Amino acid sequence: MQKQHDRVWTWDLPASPAALWPYLSDTARFNEAAGTPRYTVTEEPQPDGSVRRLAAASYKGVAVEWDDPPYEWVAEREFRQTRIFRRGPLKSLSPTLQLEPGPDGGSRVTYRISGAPRGIAGYLVFATGLLNKVGKGLEEMVHQAGRFAVGQAEMPFDYTPPDLTPQQQARLDGLTRQISAGAYHHDLADRLARHITTAQEVDLVRIRPRKLAREWQAPVRHVAELCLDAARLGMLGLSWNLLCPRCGGAKASADTLEALPKQAHCPSCNIAYDGSFTSNIEISFRPATAIRSIGEGEFCMGGPHVSRHILVQQILAPGEERKVTATLPAGEYRLRTLEPGGECITRHDGNTFPTLLAEDAEAPAFTMRAETGDTSGTIAMRNHSSRELTFVIESRAWRSDALTAHEVTTLQAFRDLLPDQVLRAGEDVGIDSITLMFTDLEGSTALYERLGDAAAYRLVRRHFGVLAETIREHDGALIKTIGDAVMAAFATPEHAVQAALHIHDRIAAFNADYSRETGSADTAIGLKMGMHAGRCIAVTLNERLDYFGSTVNLAARLQGRGRRGEVVLSESLAADPAVAPLLRDRAASRESAELKGFDRPVPFVRLTA
Repeated sequence: MQKQHDRVWTWDLPASPAALWPYLSDTARFNEAAGTPRYTVTEEPQPDGSVRRLAAASYKGVAVEWDDPPYEWVAEREFRQTRIFRRGPLKSLSPTLQLEPGPDGGSRVTYRISGAPRGIAGYLVFATGLLNKVGKGLEEMVHQAGRFAVGQAEMPFDYTPPDLTPQQQARLDGLTRQISAGAYHHDLADRLARHITTAQEVDLVRIRPRKLAREWQAPVRHVAELCLDAARLGMLGLSWNLLCPRCGGAKASADTLEALPKQAHCPSCNIAYDGSFTSNIEISFRPATAIRSIGEGEFCMGGPHVSRHILVQQILAPGEERKVTATLPAGEYRLRTLEPGGECITRHDGNTFPTLLAEDAEAPAFTMRAETGDTSGTIAMRNHSSRELTFVIESRAWRSDALTAHEVTTLQAFRDLLPDQVLRAGEDVGIDSITLMFTDLEGSTALYERLGDAAAYRLVRRHFGVLAETIREHDGALIKTIGDAVMAAFATPEHAVQAALHIHDRIAAFNADYSRETGSADTAIGLKMGMHAGRCIAVTLNERLDYFGSTVNLAARLQGRGRRGEVVLSESLAADPAVAPLLRDRAASRESAELKGFDRPVPFVRLTA
C-alpha cells in the first residue's frame, strides 16, 4: 500500500497575492465554508514552557484525534501545517499554500496536500478519491476568493446559513423594530439583523464593534451604541474578555465586569497576565441563543488570520538555520517565540531585515536577539538553543480590533443602557490614560436669586442637556452632576478638547436663544471648564462607575481657575500632538498657579473667547 499521498493544484488568478492572502489565509472561515466539522482542543503545558495542543473531532461518525502544532507562514506568501494523528484512519495530513506573482500579473496559487494512511481504513480513504474531492472543493473556493478580492463576489466563500425558526425570526424582527425606534440605531439595525442571520459563525462568535464599523464604513461609536442597545434588549449577548497580551486570545470571559477576574493564564502561551482597562479588557458580543445558536469548538485554532500582527512564523529544530523570502515594510517589530522566553524590539528601515538568533540561557529559558542581516528580501533565523522553537516576527504597528473597557465605559450610551455593569464592590482598576472635563456655572447663586428657583432650575437642566448631547457626540460620557457642575470622561484627549470647544460655541448660541425667548440678557449663563489627562483609578461608587486620583483632582482644580466662557487645560494636555492643532487659532494665555493638593505651581493654558 502507498505510504504517502501527495497532490498539487495550481491556479492563476487576476488578484494580487496581497489581495488574496486575507481570505486564503483565513483558515477558520475557509474550513467552516467547506463544511469541515468543529473540533475541540486540549492545551497541555510542557516542562520546558512549550504547549502541546491535542485536538479531537468526529468526521462522518469516525472519531479522530491529532497533535495540532502551530502553523508556519510568511504573510502574503505561504503557510503550512502538519497534523500528526493519534487516532483515526490517517497518520498525517499536511496542507500547504503558496502565493506568488502570476506570469501575466495577478497571482499563481499553489495548494499542496500530503497525507499518510493508517492501516486498511486509511488506504480506503485515499483509494476512494479523497484528494480528488478535496481538489474540486479547493478549486471552487479559491476561485470564489479570487472573485471577491477583485470585487466580483459579495462573499469570500459561498456559505449557506442555517434557517431561523418562525419563532426566532419573529423575535429578531420585533427586536429590530425596537432598536430602530430608539436613539441608538443610526440606521444600522436592519444591517445588524442581516449580519446575525447570514454571517458565518466565525464572524458571530465574537462580534467586535470596531471590526464591524470598519467593514460597514460607519463610525465606531455608532456601531458600539447599536450593539449596546441590542444587548440591553436581548438581541445580542455581551462578554467581557481578558485578552492575552502575546497572542490576543480571550482566555477569561464573563458576562459582567464584576465577574471578570483580574488575572488570567493563557494556556496557549503558558503565561499568566493581568487585566488592563486600557489595553486588554475588551467588550464583545454574540447572537442571543434565542435568535441564533452558535456551536462550540474550533474550525481552525492557529491559522495566520488569527494572528494578523504576526507576519512571519517558523518552527526551527535545535541547531537549525533557515532563510525565508520576505519583504517587510519599514517599522518597529517584536522578535520573539511562541514559547516563553526572551524577546527584543527592532526598527526595520525597509531594506535588510535583522537576523534572528536564539541562544540558550539559564534553563529552561533562552535569549532572543537581532543581528545584522545580510541579504535584502530574505530573513535569516538561527536556533542555537537546545530545543525546538517557533520564531515570530510581530508588527508593532498593527492595531487590534478590540474595543477596550476603557473606551466603551467612556461612552454615554454604555452608562445609559447598561448601568448595572460595574466593578466589584471595593475593587479598583487602573486606567493608564483618561481625559477628564469638569464644568461649572459662574454666579449660579445670583442666577437663582435673579430668576427664582423654578426658572433657574429649568435653565440649568437645559444647559445639562446641551452638555450631555455634545459630550456623547464626541465619544465621551457624563460621569455625574454635582449641583450645577458636571464631570465627564473621554478615552482620547482630542475628543475631549473638541467637545469642550463645541460646548463653548453651543453655550453661546444657547444664551442667545434663551435671551431672545425671555427678552432679557440677564438670564445668560456663564460656563467655565477645566481639563486634564493622565492616569487614574476606576471604582464603583453609588452603583455607578466613577474615577479617582490626582488626574481627577487637577482637572477639578483647573476648572476652579476658569472664568465665564473659558476653558482651562493643563499644559501637558494642551501640548498633546492631537490637541495642539485644535488650539492653533484660539486666543490663549499660558499661566501657572499654586493649586490645593499640589506641591508645585501647576502650568496651564487658558482659552478665552
